[in-house]
Amino acid sequence: MATVTTNKTTNKALDTAAVLVGAAEKTLNNITKYLARQTEDGGRISVSKTDHYQAALYDLVWATAEIIAAKEFLAYPERVGKNEENSIETKLVRFFCSDILTDIDTRIKQHLSEFGLTYQEYQEALKVEECVNFSNQFYSETEARSITEMIAENNNYGEYGLNEDQQMMMNAFRNFAEDKVKPIAEKVHREDLIIPQDIISGLAEMGCFGLSISENYGGFQSEESPDHTSMAVVTEELSRGSVGVAGSLITRPEIVSKAIAGGGTEEQKTKWLNALSSGEKLCAVAVTEPDYGSDVAGMKVSATKTDGGWLINGTKTWCTFAGKADVLLVLARTESNLALKHKGLSLLLAEKTPTEAHQFEEVQDDGGKMSGKAISTLGYRGMHSYEVAFDNFFVPDENLVGGEEGRGKGFYLQMAGFAGGRLQTAARATGVMQAATEAALKYSKERKVFNKPIIDYGLTAFKIAKMAAITQASRQLTFLSARLMDEEKGHMEASLVKVYSSKISEWVTREAMQLHGGMGYAEEYEVSRLFVDARVFSIFEGAEDVLALRVIARSLLADAL
Repeated sequence: MATVTTNKTTNKALDTAAVLVGAAEKTLNNITKYLARQTEDGGRISVSKTDHYQAALYDLVWATAEIIAAKEFLAYPERVGKNEENSIETKLVRFFCSDILTDIDTRIKQHLSEFGLTYQEYQEALKVEECVNFSNQFYSETEARSITEMIAENNNYGEYGLNEDQQMMMNAFRNFAEDKVKPIAEKVHREDLIIPQDIISGLAEMGCFGLSISENYGGFQSEESPDHTSMAVVTEELSRGSVGVAGSLITRPEIVSKAIAGGGTEEQKTKWLNALSSGEKLCAVAVTEPDYGSDVAGMKVSATKTDGGWLINGTKTWCTFAGKADVLLVLARTESNLALKHKGLSLLLAEKTPTEAHQFEEVQDDGGKMSGKAISTLGYRGMHSYEVAFDNFFVPDENLVGGEEGRGKGFYLQMAGFAGGRLQTAARATGVMQAATEAALKYSKERKVFNKPIIDYGLTAFKIAKMAAITQASRQLTFLSARLMDEEKGHMEASLVKVYSSKISEWVTREAMQLHGGMGYAEEYEVSRLFVDARVFSIFEGAEDVLALRVIARSLLADAL
């Protein structure tokens, strides 16, 4: 994992927080080393042995995500030039650090034997008494009221820390979200409509689909100075308007373009990357199968060699945007030897006719068929996720990603795309959290209970302060991951922030909904949509539990050997 250096400040409270966060990080590192020894077998981490520690490993992963977020957040006030003791930036950081230190304390304490610690060792290592004193001072109702009042008076949730170009991009896409996305978000959600074409066309004109594609192929990503932060900023702002109408539109081009750029032939790059970056061609991803989600090695959808191409057979599910897409990136088994597992998978580009219907059927001249049906979902409407069945569906040789050289490399090319997808999921979650926090604040100022606005009550102030702190911390960790990805690093951080932001967004949207009382349960207010939309983040781009245990935990343990 990349090392994050916390800037030294002249802010005494933040210096104290840095010491406590550092102690927690050291404790987690020691726990990780201990568990690595317990799960090691022949110099490698054993999956069967890690399965004996699943609950403990999950809490270790979550606590690690909190620590990485806290360290980056501690550097944030100085980085944005707002390091004063009473700036909103400093207050949010102190509040967040107090919260996560308490949470980490609980998570470690309930696994002491599995973590190889005695009660006394845990208290000393974690500096429990100092943590309690710090939390009593800064995780208080008084501090929460101060934070909420500052936000309410100035509509100031803290600086984002963007450069001039990124700030301009944020403003442009925020305006688009306010003017074009928000006005239709509720209608699309309630009536389960497809994303209107004018939204897609408008975003294409703004260059939205080319944000992750090299400028050599019509996109806006510089080969010399890549900028994944801009992509995260755009994703967040569009998700703030609606994750189903706009916030997820550039995730599929990100995944597909990364796979093609990483392993495609030059002809494929020229043809497809230019078409994707301009929005001329829309795409979807077909990876998950009804019986195989994260267990990619067991996938059964096959692609059998035939004259001039491949015949795809089998069923994929959760193919988001498959109806409207012109092409599906299909992960299929091209090698008949099942012992190859994930090394027998390849990527193929299956072209189809786009449609806005909830069902479609693409029949080829020789009888090959692709059929799809939209899956009814709680939220995340607009994009529509389909189950797609292939029956001898023909794909020409030129659409096998990488050609013959790409055979058996599909899994690796797909995973490279998913790293960017996870970063975008964190940004989407942050956008939804920001919208929920703003909605909660607005309603709390308007709604009166017992003759005064509910924002005047301490519990309301506490909730809003915590929501704002979590959202800004999630944003800064997402931006850190984006900067690391610019350096071809940060895959672990992207996975960590995906797990953290996805799950914590459920708490933020839940509390925003709760502050609306009965109206939060009604579709009249957007918080009910935000709540059900947030639920999907922990499922796609790597289901939370599998991502935590099979990807992050194993990587942490392997690095500690």
